[in-house]
Amino acid sequence: MKQQVFFNERPPMTSCNNFYYESYQHLQTVIFAIQEINSNPNILTNISLGFQAYDACNNLQQSMQGTFQVLTGRSTAIPNYRCTGNVPLSAVIGPSASTQSVIMAHILGLHRFPQISHFSTSPLLSDNNKFPSFFRTVPSDTFQSEGIVQMVLDFGWKWVGILGVNNDYGQQGIQWVKQEIVKAGACVAFTENIITSQPDRNAPRIVQVMKESTAMVVIIFASDLNVIPILDEMLLRRISKKIFVASEAWSTSTLFNMEKYSGFLIGTLGLAIPLGTIPGLKGFLNKVHPSMTSGGSWAKLLWEKSFKCKYLDVKNVTMSTYTDIKPCTGEETLESIQNNYNDVSHLRGTYNIYIAVYVLSRALEDLKSCKKEKGLFVLGKCADILTFKPWQAFSKCSLEKPVNKLLNYLKKVKVKLSDSRELYFDRNRNPPAVYDIINWQLGLNGTVRHVNVGSYDTSALLGQVFTINTSAIVWGTEDQQIPVSVCSQSCLPGFRKAPKRGEPVCCFQCVPCPQGEISNQTDSISCTKCPWDQWPNPQKSQCLPKPLEYLSFGDPMGFAIMTGSITSSLVPACILRLFIKHKSTPIVKANNYTLSCILLVSLSLCFLCAMAFVGYPQPVMCLLRQIMFGMVFALCISCILSKTIMVVCAFMATKPGSNLIKWTMPWVSYIIVSICSLVQFLLCITWLSFVPPFPELNTESQPRIITAECNEGSPIAFWCMLGYLGLLATISFIAAFLARRLPDSFNEAKFITFSMLAFLSVWVSYIPASLSARGKYTVAMEIFAILSSSWSLVICMFVPKCFIIMFRPDRNSRDNLIRKSRDKFIVTK
Repeated sequence: MKQQVFFNERPPMTSCNNFYYESYQHLQTVIFAIQEINSNPNILTNISLGFQAYDACNNLQQSMQGTFQVLTGRSTAIPNYRCTGNVPLSAVIGPSASTQSVIMAHILGLHRFPQISHFSTSPLLSDNNKFPSFFRTVPSDTFQSEGIVQMVLDFGWKWVGILGVNNDYGQQGIQWVKQEIVKAGACVAFTENIITSQPDRNAPRIVQVMKESTAMVVIIFASDLNVIPILDEMLLRRISKKIFVASEAWSTSTLFNMEKYSGFLIGTLGLAIPLGTIPGLKGFLNKVHPSMTSGGSWAKLLWEKSFKCKYLDVKNVTMSTYTDIKPCTGEETLESIQNNYNDVSHLRGTYNIYIAVYVLSRALEDLKSCKKEKGLFVLGKCADILTFKPWQAFSKCSLEKPVNKLLNYLKKVKVKLSDSRELYFDRNRNPPAVYDIINWQLGLNGTVRHVNVGSYDTSALLGQVFTINTSAIVWGTEDQQIPVSVCSQSCLPGFRKAPKRGEPVCCFQCVPCPQGEISNQTDSISCTKCPWDQWPNPQKSQCLPKPLEYLSFGDPMGFAIMTGSITSSLVPACILRLFIKHKSTPIVKANNYTLSCILLVSLSLCFLCAMAFVGYPQPVMCLLRQIMFGMVFALCISCILSKTIMVVCAFMATKPGSNLIKWTMPWVSYIIVSICSLVQFLLCITWLSFVPPFPELNTESQPRIITAECNEGSPIAFWCMLGYLGLLATISFIAAFLARRLPDSFNEAKFITFSMLAFLSVWVSYIPASLSARGKYTVAMEIFAILSSSWSLVICMFVPKCFIIMFRPDRNSRDNLIRKSRDKFIVTK
């Protein structure tokens, strides 16, 4: 139940209930350093340092009260007065917590009273305007945040949670780490505050958030006391498989029962203040005894906690109480035990407070020596250090603001450390940022081992600022592999990251690269288009040269076309020879011998022109191949059209009173062939004159292949040429169809009808086939149409005649033709 506080009375005093070995070790280290300096004849000769110790119980009210007590010399605060004037007061060392340091620095800074903290790391304290007299021997959390982020990114952790205690230290830690993580391209899964005003530190909510999150790594900015409730709650809910990244406030803590928390803390990484050595400190610590006149009450608390005994007040304790409590005799020795108080094997914060005393003594030595530097004099001469009063020792060397003499010397002080490094203060009064990287491992006896596995040193050479030995790290996983903490699994090469709507950038989905594009890196944010002459491999991880495709003579299809074209061209030649041999026979004469010969020659050329479409497209062949095809087929169809017209005119001329006899003369057929061929010739010449065909490398029709082909220049011209052939064939087909019932002596009309029907069918089918084909198959479709239509003319026009000539010579007679013609005429009459 909370204690009620009324504003009409003084608030209750804070009681200190806990005794910490580390805090008492810090106090004794200050005493040890002061005695060491006083006994050194080379430092502050004839001057002895003293100290006042104040226990603030880690409480803000106590810290403020202690600050005023230091300034005024009394327990009651009297601002701007010091009631004890016989003892010079130089500086304040401490406290360790950032929140308390902020409160004290505001007050001490008003008087430019030097304050040196050994463990306050808040970046707020680097503000020269707000805290002009604050120094520290520990780096600012700004550097710690950068080191933590560097470590997180080094292990590939891009999805992390952050916990911070609800004070300046925790909130600033959350803010700086989150800022650096986002700047580096990683993401924060959650941020939660550890509320110190609640006994359980808000642990149930925090653990629930950690359980629901997919983040495997949790960064914690808090003290060890604030972390323990969270671990207890995790133990209660049996939550494991989280890797903790510890801030320096608890990265080397010894308060944890490793046997109890081993499932959570093994593998923990953290940044820690570098180790230091203080010779003779252990012996000094073990000499502490409750009988000391100064600080004896604190020594009694140490004795009671170390030896689990109690100093009894005989007046107030009954005899029955003695049986339950082990009394302290004072004869116990600290050498016989080992605890965190007299353990000097890992001096971190303790070494910082030791250095703080030496920093102050070096500044006082410089002040005593009175180095003649600008702004360090009072009334033109050195001040007496024995009468040193910080709030009175100002000189008007600057018209803007006064300068404290000791403060200026502190800014320039340099102290050699045990590891040969040098401590000095930058313009923000921060020391060089150096951290050890600590890994929590389980020792043989079940205790925690803080193993140094690397370092983060901002003063090191480029490339050596962050170093870590991953092989020395022990992880809390079964396979001992680096844990993975990402919101989404990495996108392999061939994929790109696509953000998910309403989620952080680290949560994405992997989308395959579009056609023609690649990504050759993991987690690529975009895909790169391949050059025009390259195409992605099946994995879309690299661009490969596109194969060059064209209908070559070495290609099986090209070889078959070449063979078929040459072989087919011999058939009309053989028929022509047969017609020449039997040119005097009635069947040859009846079918217009001259036109038949021209037709057979053109058909032979039709077969041969198909070869012009095979092979690598050359400029000359691109110009001529369609022209050759158009002209020979125009000549061929013109001959057939002429034959059809001549058949109709010859039949019509036999009717009484007809004057069409003159249109049956041979010169008429030649004129028809010439005119029809001339029209096609003019179309071709116009085509070549304005938009001639040309060779090109086509990457559009087949993106994966470069097709070497002839660009027709003008598709309209090509289809006009082909359409003209269709027009001639259609006229021939209609005329022949109408004349199909003429007497048998003129029965060539039947063959023309079938040949034109086949010719038109082939080329009508070619249109959709040509539009759907790609690459070399487009050329193959045109060649197939050429050969097919040519064969249809050969078969329909000449095969029946050749059959009669060769195998039925009895039907190749004038009497047979006249008789059939007469019979046909009588029947039709």
